[in-house]
Amino acid sequence: MNFEQVIGLEVHCELKTHSKMFSAAPVTFGEDVNTMVNEVDLGMTGTMPVLNKRGVEFAIRVCHALHMEIDELLCFDRKNYYYSDLPKGFQITQDKRPIGRNGYLDIEVDGEVTRVEIERLHMEEDTAKQFHFDDYSLIDYNRAGIPLIEIVTRPNIGNGAQAAAYLEKLRQVFLYTDVSDAKMEEGSMRCDVNISIRPFGSEEFGIRTEIKNLNSISNVQKAIEFEAMRQEKVLIQGGEVKQETRRFDEDSKETVVMRAKGDAVDYKYYTEPNILPIRLDHQWVMQIKDELPMMADERAKLYIEKHGLPQTDANILVASKDISDFYEETIQTCQEYKLVCNWLLGEVQAYLNKENLTIQQTKLTPAYLGKMISFIQDGTISSKQAKKVFECLMSEGKDPEVIIEEKGMKQISDPTTLTNIINEVLDANEQSIQDYAAGKDRAVGFLVGQIMKKTGGQANPKVTNQILIQLLKARVQ
Repeated sequence: MNFEQVIGLEVHCELKTHSKMFSAAPVTFGEDVNTMVNEVDLGMTGTMPVLNKRGVEFAIRVCHALHMEIDELLCFDRKNYYYSDLPKGFQITQDKRPIGRNGYLDIEVDGEVTRVEIERLHMEEDTAKQFHFDDYSLIDYNRAGIPLIEIVTRPNIGNGAQAAAYLEKLRQVFLYTDVSDAKMEEGSMRCDVNISIRPFGSEEFGIRTEIKNLNSISNVQKAIEFEAMRQEKVLIQGGEVKQETRRFDEDSKETVVMRAKGDAVDYKYYTEPNILPIRLDHQWVMQIKDELPMMADERAKLYIEKHGLPQTDANILVASKDISDFYEETIQTCQEYKLVCNWLLGEVQAYLNKENLTIQQTKLTPAYLGKMISFIQDGTISSKQAKKVFECLMSEGKDPEVIIEEKGMKQISDPTTLTNIINEVLDANEQSIQDYAAGKDRAVGFLVGQIMKKTGGQANPKVTNQILIQLLKARVQ
């Protein structure tokens, strides 16, 4: 029997506001435990939540980017349950009226475009972080109250590759809308998977399992692929898939049972009494849309159609917002689109990978990269010399013009100057002229080498070759 996978994803994204969703405590990462927290986050008696307007704006940005219907009456609810990571004993969230509904993202896998339908986007506050040991647990409340958005797809993702492509695309949305750094390894983007299988052609859903605590996009794909095979094996052997919550074990590359999952938990949602409904100004909502930057897909299309970049290069370029932004700034000073792209995807990316740096952590600037590329194009330096200039740009951050002068790299491109130098070399190498006349091609290479030696490697290779051939032909006629 052949089965198809039915997958839905729930993604939580921490917003990079300066303060928390309902308190003035700062939003940070990596600070000493329990130092970025106040009385509201700790749920102390008599404290009242105050809604973070910036958090609402960030949620609206993502709603627009995901083509969602926006509810302009902002309502919050209480989700009641007790966990040690929720000091209040409840979570402020959105239940029946999420801020965004009915969105989508188009993804491409193996050349096929698929539309992933998004059911809802709602705002809420994050919980504290727990650390479990053999006989005790510790809690860091720094994370408690950080603004979150949760994005829930409909169950129309068909396999692990599509899920991974969706997460990559969604992460791009977070980065391009500038609402989050979306680092799964730091927990600012988190994903839970709901997966079931059913016979092809069946309309009835199978029993689903939930996979939690996935910390990378690649692990999401691996977990889905394993879990689909596990469920298929259970059904083929005549067993029954149990409704349960599982986790992905990175060492064994398998999903492992965490707990059985019965009927849906009754969280006893009710309207948050301390935050009255807020009517959003329609003009403000539309202004946020108008001020959105160009998304990755739009940029890629522009790079292909207007800049003449190959589709593969354009897609790689926009995969990183930092690199795409750097490209955008560089072409303001140098319109050699393909060369700028080649340098960013080649030498620059290789350096970043080797040093494990982001482009912002280097001393390279868009203006200096553009200037160096312009010097290559006008013959001031050769491509070989440019690599030495580039090393200095990355380590010292100097103006490429200064580097060229200090290191005496400036190419000799003046035809009159080169003609005089080449004639001197020819006068001193009569045998090479005779070899050229006899059809020995290596004579040209030898003469070029002598010219480079005489000029300290500063003769423009292209111009040198052109003039040398002209002068050789004149001498052997």
